[in-house]
Amino acid sequence: MTKILVSACLQGVPCRFDGRDKAVPEVVEAIGGREVVAFCPEVAGGLETPRRPAELVGGDGHAVLDGAARVVDDEGRDVTGEFVAGARRALEVARRAGCEEALLMARSPSCGRGVLYDGGFSGRLTEGDGVTAALLGRHGIEVRTAPGV
Repeated sequence: MTKILVSACLQGVPCRFDGRDKAVPEVVEAIGGREVVAFCPEVAGGLETPRRPAELVGGDGHAVLDGAARVVDDEGRDVTGEFVAGARRALEVARRAGCEEALLMARSPSCGRGVLYDGGFSGRLTEGDGVTAALLGRHGIEVRTAPGV
């Protein structure tokens, strides 16, 4: 059976910044019977649950990986190191499990694919990928965001 890396919050694990999960029925259909490898890069990077909300400032996850952008929380604390560490651990887990695809949380500064919050904590969206989504994509893992969230 093929395996898929899935954001742990989508699997009902209460690991989001607000201490909640984001499990929705559409995720089960998107997984399509594959074996799930549930993973939260933010927790794996050393952040607690709950935690302050964070957004990418100065670019998206690709820019963070290239050292041109940062991840900061809504109090101005730089959490870039934790986000990058979590992304690296996600890649390691995905490779070890043989995952060729990931289903990740939409709009997240870690897991978002294609659309993220703009870094101003205003609720506005902009184009881009989260740190983990960017790193997985750079290493040939197909990244999709979960429907219904």
